[in-house]
This record gives sequence, structure tokens and C-alpha cells, in this order.
Amino acid sequence: MKNYGLNELREMFLNYYETKNGHLRLPSFSLIPHNDKSLLLINSGMAPLKPYFTGQETPPRKRVTTCQKCIRTPDIENVGKTARHGTFFEMLGNFSFGDYFKKEAITWAWEFLTEVVGIDKSLLYASIYEDDDEAYDLWHDMIGLTPDHITRLGKDDNFWEIGLGPCGPCSEIYVDRGEKYGCGKPTCGVGCDCDRFVEVWNLVFTQFDKDENGNYNRLEHPNIDTGMGLERLAVVCQNVDNLFEVDTIRFVLDYICERAGVEYGKDHENDVSIRVITDHIRSVVFMLSDGVIPSNEGRGYVLRRLFRRAVRHGKKLGINDMFMVDVAKKVIETSSKAYPALSENEEMILKMISVEESRFNETIAQGTQMINELIAKLKTDGKTLISGEDAFKLYDTFGFPVDVTLEMAQEQGMDVDMDGFTAEMKKQKAASKDAHAKQEIEGWKDELTEIVSGMKATVFSGYDKLDDKGKVVCLVQNSEAVDFVEAPANCVVLTDTTPFYAKSGGQLGDSGEICSTGAKGTVTDTLKSGDKFAHYVTLTEGKISIGDELDMHVNAEKRMNTQRNHTATHLLHKALKMVLGNHVNQAGSEVSEDRLRFDFSHFEKMTEEQIKEVEKIVNEEILKCIPVSKFTASLDEAKKMGATALFGEKYTDTVRVIKIGDFSMELCGGCHLDNTGYAGMFKILSETGVAAGVRRIEAVTGKRAYEYVNSLQNSIHEAAVAAKTSPEMLVARIEDMNDTASKLQKELAALLSKANTEKVDELLSDKISKEGIDYIFKNIGEGDINTLRDLSDKLKDKLECGVALLVSTSNGKGLILASATPKAVEAGFNCGKFIKEVAASIGSGGGGKPDMAQAGFKDAAKADECITNAVNMIK
Repeated sequence: MKNYGLNELREMFLNYYETKNGHLRLPSFSLIPHNDKSLLLINSGMAPLKPYFTGQETPPRKRVTTCQKCIRTPDIENVGKTARHGTFFEMLGNFSFGDYFKKEAITWAWEFLTEVVGIDKSLLYASIYEDDDEAYDLWHDMIGLTPDHITRLGKDDNFWEIGLGPCGPCSEIYVDRGEKYGCGKPTCGVGCDCDRFVEVWNLVFTQFDKDENGNYNRLEHPNIDTGMGLERLAVVCQNVDNLFEVDTIRFVLDYICERAGVEYGKDHENDVSIRVITDHIRSVVFMLSDGVIPSNEGRGYVLRRLFRRAVRHGKKLGINDMFMVDVAKKVIETSSKAYPALSENEEMILKMISVEESRFNETIAQGTQMINELIAKLKTDGKTLISGEDAFKLYDTFGFPVDVTLEMAQEQGMDVDMDGFTAEMKKQKAASKDAHAKQEIEGWKDELTEIVSGMKATVFSGYDKLDDKGKVVCLVQNSEAVDFVEAPANCVVLTDTTPFYAKSGGQLGDSGEICSTGAKGTVTDTLKSGDKFAHYVTLTEGKISIGDELDMHVNAEKRMNTQRNHTATHLLHKALKMVLGNHVNQAGSEVSEDRLRFDFSHFEKMTEEQIKEVEKIVNEEILKCIPVSKFTASLDEAKKMGATALFGEKYTDTVRVIKIGDFSMELCGGCHLDNTGYAGMFKILSETGVAAGVRRIEAVTGKRAYEYVNSLQNSIHEAAVAAKTSPEMLVARIEDMNDTASKLQKELAALLSKANTEKVDELLSDKISKEGIDYIFKNIGEGDINTLRDLSDKLKDKLECGVALLVSTSNGKGLILASATPKAVEAGFNCGKFIKEVAASIGSGGGGKPDMAQAGFKDAAKADECITNAVNMIK
């Protein structure tokens, strides 16, 4: 069996099912499930195809083949500790949607493994469901497996079902890796837990429909769903011990060892860390490429957890500088040919990794020191359990992930009270990702609610004023109510009256300054605790005490910019309804000084024309300089007037109404402009999807819109200079350049075709004839695949029964093209088989159809050797 590379095996599999068996090759689906709330991440080859199996959607063809990216994290704690576990893998699969069934699935699987890959037939075993005599007969009578190579297993092992619906028996294919991988038991065989018999392929025969009564009803059109782990197949073909030693993965692993200055296989603890980093960085790179963003929940948390675990193990190896970007580059280097999106998104991937690593490095040093001191103290006291309170303190105050705390504790023979940690989480909100001072105080919100529960509601004066006075009625520091706070300190200040808007309704909280005699502080944010407004303050001078009267000053520029974006959000909402339809409803928003973000219900991507129309409508309403009315009314009165209420929002009996002329009227408690003209300008930055049936628009107004448009104008000017024209003539210039390029390409193609015509007679003079077939073999030198095809077609026109094998080189690499006339094919010549042998003779691979096939090779210097080998094969 040849030592095939992982990338080579992937192509061999897909090419086999695509060209030989008529399957439609589909690219890997995103790791983010589409319209499937049951999955956080795609975890199997068939997962993205479920709508085809269930009948929700019609498949593009009844036969499909894929290599699907997958992420599985249930065994994340075991990754690294063993060489068998991993979170990222690729799953090869061929699928039939009511087309072929068991006979074809088994036949083709056997043929691929034995004839294409070349695995020794004597090493292959099959397991079947215990009652599946049909599968047994196919393996025994058709394939020729002896009874001792077929194992019947029960429902837990060889029957696939998930609740009700389609289900069926499985047949798994195993490879015997030899006694050195075995357990030595006399009973060792298929199904044993040791590493000798490795399952490489699972063939699922979906032939039943399980109903609510537990009956298995035969499907009229059964399906085939197969899955073969690409890494497992590579382990077998490359005759290595585990997935971490497969060529592409080992490439990443070796770089990590080089960076850390350690040798793999010499120290168990080092090996664990090396494997963790190698596995996790592959998951992180592919998840980022598919649009997963690091966060503290959902799939974003999975990504962040994997990344931070990898970084910590880098520290354990002694890598103290930023290194994950460089490791990620190795993953992209080995996988981007099969997954071009990795190269296309490389800049974004590396940037996200750099930001995440930088953030984590800020917390890990201090957190590691603290947890080590905590563990040492507990051991001294004879304890083995870190309390939930201590674990939460590390998480809340220092941003230290609890799973890292748990892993570090377990490495020291300790454990963490996770139930206690969860209880602490319910008491306090997780820290913000902003400045450390802000993190420290936002976590007090639940305690704050209890502290201020008996206080009067804050009077908000900010609709009419940006400067006001307020008396201090409560001070909170370190989660406790205090009588005074002295600088420098972070604290929460509550006053009886405030002009600061507290975050709510999508509008972010105000910031600004507070001061009194001898005291000064910066308000970094304002949040609500019920009907009380809490100012998060960094006190820089003096002392604040209960009862003090403060001068309170809202940041006027920030508020004005925020109001521009908030009023524009209302205009946008109405414009979307006008352009897309009344089904559009707000599904979330965020209004800040920099931009607005508006989520809305809609079921497809907006067209460029629709986006332009929405933008035009909003700007027209801004230019009309419409007065913006703000008033209160009863909820019933507001609804009778036609005010729009947000779906699912809870309103009091008295509501605030924002009315923009006759254009828009909504219930809203936020801050708005007095006139639409103050918005200045509105510009949409992006329109994207955020969930099934939910779209998102991000836009800017005022100065930010001007800056954005000015930036675009500068880019257009630079492009015009580069194109040697004026901005007004840029489009015409580009069209002219494209026309010129097209004409030159056609002229070049014509010249090449003419040159090939002249070369045909020369090539025909060197033909070799054998058994009625004329053969032409030639290294034509520099050329691409189009040159080879043109020359090949011209040769076949001159040959009645002939074969042409042509080789060209470019950029240090080579291409091989074999083509045969119809009569040569009738005579038994097969280009696909021939080119495989020729390519293999120079250490490469290829294939195709009987009348045409192609291959490539990495070393242009082997071009002549390729021709010589081909000639010798024919002779």
C-alpha cells in the first residue's frame, strides 16, 4: 500500500465517487449549522444533509459525495491526554437519496479501499447489525469475506437511530493494524477497545421509519449515509501510530515543537501540551474562517475555550511570547488548497487570533499565580476542593476561565466545586470585556439590586438637560454599600436626580463627569437597576459621601451622536417596511455614538437595489428637516394613534412616543434629535444575516457618515490615479482596460493555437505504434492546462486510433494530460488508469475518464522522467 498524504486521500475519495460513480461533489458546508437549532456546530458528514434525508429540501442530485469539516467537543478534557481524541476532523462520505442501496455502497467501499487505496484485503473486516442477513450475504457471497472476517454486533453498535423517523442498520469496515497495536487477549477482535482493529468507515443503511408505536416500517426509498474519517484513513495509509502523526497534522505539530524547543515523544507532559495546541488550533482556524466569533456563549464560547486552552498549554511548554498566529499560518498552509476560504479569510483569521491571544495573556499570568497560591494553601490545609466562590472570583475579577481553573486543579489532584461556581454566577453577572475597572464593578449588579431595592426611583432629567445637580443617595464599592468613597477608586454612585441616560432599549448609557467641592470623577457608563440609575464612576480626586450634592455633566458630543443614530434607527425601521414589506419588525438594536445596529425580521438577503432605496428614503427624510415630537400617552391612546410597539416588549400604562412628522411613530424611551436635519447624513455600511429569518444592518450618521464617504472618495481617487484617469472616468477606464485585456487574451490564445498547429506535424513524426494504436509522448515545456488541451485536440484530429500524453511545466511544477481517440478507447485503452500509473511513477497522483485524464506533479524537473516512464510502459 502506497503512503498517501492526507490531502491526496481526500481528492482520491472525492474523485472516485465523482468520476466513477456519478456523485455530485459538494464543497464542505460551514461549521455553523444552517436552520438547525439542534446543533451548535456541525459534528458529522451527514449533519448538513439532514434536510435532504428528511425530505424538507430536494437534493441537487440523488448521489452526493463530500468531505465535511466537523467539530466535536464532548471529550475535550481527554484531548492531549491521549493520542486518539481530537476536536477537529474531516469526514469523507457518499450519500444516496433514494437511489442506490446496500449492494452498491458495499461494493464501492470495498473497491475504493482495496483497489484505489490499495489496502491488503486480508487486513479488512466488516461488522454488521446482528439481524442484517442481507448485509452478511453481500459481504460473504459478493465481496468474498470469510465468516471470521464478518462480525455481528447488537443495536448499540450497529444500528443508527435518533428518536423517531428514518433509521437503519450499519456496517462498519475495520482495518487490522497488527498484533503490536493489540491487547493480547485471546478474544481480541472487531469491537475490542484496543487499537488493533480500527474502524475506518461506517455504512449506514437507512431503510426504516420508526413510528410513535415503536414499529420499524420499511421505507419505500431507502437511503445511504456513509462516513469515513479522513485522518483515520491517513493513519492506516501512512502506517503511523495516531492522528497526530499524519503528515499535515504532524507538520503543525513539528512547528510547535520547534517553537517550544522540545522534542515530541520524549516527555509525557510536554506531549499532552503539544497535542492540545495542535488539535485546538485546527478547530480555531476553521471555525474563524466559517464566521464563528469568540464570545462567552454558544459556539463562540466553544471557540474561545479551545483557543485559551491551547494558549495555556503553550505557556506550559515555555512559549511566553505571542505564537498562535504563527501556528495558525501552518494550518492554513497545509489546508488552504482544499479549503480556499482559509486563504481568502487569512487576514481576518490571524487578526482575531492575535486579539484573543493578547487579551488572554493579560489575565493568564496573574490568574495562574493566584490559582497556584490557592492550590498550595488548600494542600497545606489538607483540602482537595477549590470552592465555587474562589473559582468565581478568579473568573469575575480576573477574567480567568473556569474550565482552565478546573483543568489546572485536576493536574494537581484537586477539583472545583462547579455547583458552587454556578450558584455564584446566578448572584453576579459575568464581567464586561472592556476596561478592567469596568469589569470590576459591572459584576456587582445583582448585589446592587438588593442594596437599592428600598430606594426611591431616580428622576431622569436628561431628556431636557445635559447638566444637572443630584444628591448622592447610595454608594457601592466592592459589592457593598458604603458611606463614602475616597480617590482613587472605582465605585457605583446613585443620585436622586440625573441627566445621564441609563442603558436600555438598545441605547447605550451616557458617560461624562461628576464633581463636588474637592471631588472629581469620570462616569464611564450608566446602567439601570430596576428604576434606579447607577453611575459607574472612576473617582480620581477627593471624596464622595452620602448626601453630597454633585454637579453632573453628560458628554454632550457623545449624546448628540447617539441621538443621531437613534432617530435614524426609527427612520430606517419605517423605510425597511416600505421597501421590503410590513413583515419587517425590529429584532434587536444597539445605538451608540459611533454607529447603529438594527436587526430585523426578513427571510432573504436584501438586494443592492433595495439597500439603495432604503438609504435614499432615510436621507430624504433627514433633508426634509422634520421636527421630532416626543410626548407621553397612555398605552391605549398611543396604539390608537398608530404608534409601533416592539414585539415581545413589555410596556407600562404610560408610554413615551417618538413621532417624526407623518413618517414614523414608535414607542421609545430613548433620546432623540429635535429635528431630523441634525442627523446630517445616513449611510449603510453592511447588510448581513445573523440568524434564520433575521437580518442586520449597520449604519452611520453625521460626522461618522461624512468620514466614511470621504474615505471612499479618497480610495476612488487613488484608484483613478493608478488607472491614469479621473474619478469621473474611472468606470469607463476600467471597462476599457477589461476590453483590452480580453482582446489580448484572445490574441494570445490564437497565437498559441497557431503555434500548436505548427507543432502537430513535428509531434506526429515521433509517434510510436503498437497493436494498432499510435502513441505520442512529448514534454512541450512551458504551458498551462489550456495549452495541453488545445494541442491534444489537434493531435486527435490527425490520429484515427491514437493516444497523446503531453507534459508541460510552469512555476516549478508540472502538468500531465492524456487523451485518446474513440477508436483507441474501443480498443481497450484507458487514459484514467494509464495516467495513474504514469503519475505514480514520479511520486504523484491523478486520474480521469477513459478518453481523457490529467495529473500534476510538484517538481518540474521530473517532466522528462515522466515521458520516459510512459514510453517504457507502452513498450
